[in-house]
Amino acid sequence: MTDVNQSGASGFTLIELMVAVAILAIVMAIAIPSYQNYVTRTNRAEAKVLLSSVSQALERCYTRYTAYDADDCTVGFPQQSENGWYQMAEDDQTIDATTYELVAVPQGTQATRDTDCGNFTLTQNATRGVSGSADVEDCW
Repeated sequence: MTDVNQSGASGFTLIELMVAVAILAIVMAIAIPSYQNYVTRTNRAEAKVLLSSVSQALERCYTRYTAYDADDCTVGFPQQSENGWYQMAEDDQTIDATTYELVAVPQGTQATRDTDCGNFTLTQNATRGVSGSADVEDCW
């Protein structure tokens, strides 16, 4: 007959389990904010693509009609980025015959997480800008 309470039983002690949970919590506390920052920076590419595509359309208008705001120009607003992280509303844009300033405004969680860059701007002479506190070079 064998003894049920053998001293050679295997398994995890409560202390070992708590240490493993603590290590996992520390790793997650570092990993989650880093991942969110990475996603926020990656989403900025949508603003650049949106501004570039609208800028190219306006340049085609200028080449064809010698005015950015020509009636026959096919650039319409609002414009939205592919995944909806940025939007260009008509009221935010400044477009006249010889100049323009385009503004891409962050939407949803991008607006709350990306306060460093904020709105992205682009002008007819390729001057890039941001409304946030970060340097233009860091955002673009």
